[in-house]
Amino acid sequence: MTSSDTSPAAPKIAPLYDERLDVVGDVHGEFEALARLLQVLGYDADGVHPTGRRLVFVGDLGDRGPDSPAVYDLAMRWQAAGRAQSVLGNHELNLLRGAPKDGNGWFFERDHDRERGRFATARRASADDRERIRRFAASLPVALERDDLRVVHAAWHEPSLERFDAELAAGRYESIYRSFANEAERIEARARLAAAAEREEAEFGHLLTNPDAEVPLLTGIGACDVHYQMSNPLRVVTSGIEQLAAQPFWASGKWRMVDRVPWWQDYAAAQAVVFGHYWRWPDPPTRGRYSKGNPDPFAEAAPDEWLGPRRNAFCTDYSVGVRYAERAERPDGPWLTRLGAVQWPEGRLVYDDGRVLELR
Repeated sequence: MTSSDTSPAAPKIAPLYDERLDVVGDVHGEFEALARLLQVLGYDADGVHPTGRRLVFVGDLGDRGPDSPAVYDLAMRWQAAGRAQSVLGNHELNLLRGAPKDGNGWFFERDHDRERGRFATARRASADDRERIRRFAASLPVALERDDLRVVHAAWHEPSLERFDAELAAGRYESIYRSFANEAERIEARARLAAAAEREEAEFGHLLTNPDAEVPLLTGIGACDVHYQMSNPLRVVTSGIEQLAAQPFWASGKWRMVDRVPWWQDYAAAQAVVFGHYWRWPDPPTRGRYSKGNPDPFAEAAPDEWLGPRRNAFCTDYSVGVRYAERAERPDGPWLTRLGAVQWPEGRLVYDDGRVLELR
C-alpha cells in the first residue's frame, strides 16, 4: 500500500492566501528557470519575500525538464513553511495514478523514457523522492479560491467542480479517477463509442505513435476520447474541456483527435482566474518553431493580455515545458520559451529573463 493510499484526502477546493501573490506557470522540471524567476521576484532561498508576498504554483511542477526532483523539493519545503501553495496538475495526477507518460520516466523505477532514448539527462527520482512526491501530490487541492481570485491548473468548470460531492470528497484522487473512468467505460459500451474506436485502432493503431505517419482524423477514437474526458471531472479540471478536432495533431508522443476548448471565452464570474496548462507562446517565432501543430487558443491575444468576456482570465504557462527541445538545439541558450509569474493584485507578468510586463 502506497503513502497516497494512507494519507488524508486532499480538500478539493482550498482557501487561497490573503497576501499579495506571485502565481507561477507550469515549471516542468526546469529548476534553473524557476530559481532565476524567484530571484527576479525577490524571494530568498527559504521562500521569504521582503514585502511578505506568497508564491502559488498552478501545477505541473515536473516532467520533461532536467531536475523535477529539485522543483518538487522546493515546492514541498516552501509549502511546509507556509510560503507557497500549489494545485494539482495533470502531470501530478499521472504520478499518483502510476501512469507512464512522455517525459515522466524520471519518476518510475523503470524509466520508459530512457529506454526510448528520450530525456536521458533528466535527474532520476530516488525511492525516497517518489514517496515524498506522492504524498505531496496527494495533498494538493484541484483549485484555490478567495474573494477576488481563483487558481486552477487547466479549467475552472463549475459542473465538474460540483461533481466532487460529499461521497467523493472523502476519497483519494486515484479512487476518484478510477470511479469516473469506470463509469465512462460503461456509458461507452451502451453508446457503442468504444466499438467504433476499436475498429479504427485495429486499422490505424500502429501509426498513432509514429510522428512521421500520415494519419486521417479518426472520429471514432476522437468521440471516444471526448466522452472519456468530459465524463471525468478530475480530468476536466486538470487537463481541460475537449471537443473533436478538425484535423489530427501530434502531441505528447501520439497523434491526437481532440482539441482543447478555450473555456475562458465563456468565463463570466466576477473573480479573476489564473491557470496554466495551455502552452501560451511568448512570441510568434517561438510558436512557429516549437508548436505541436494543434490550434493555438491564444492566437488572437497578445502574451500580456487578459482573456475572456470580462477580461479577468489569464494563462501563465509560457511553454518552458519545451525548453528541453531548445536545449538539444542550443545547449547554452538563449532560450525562447519562458517561465512566467502573474503578480496579483498588481496585474503584472514577470518572466524568468527579468522582463516585467503590465497586463492589459
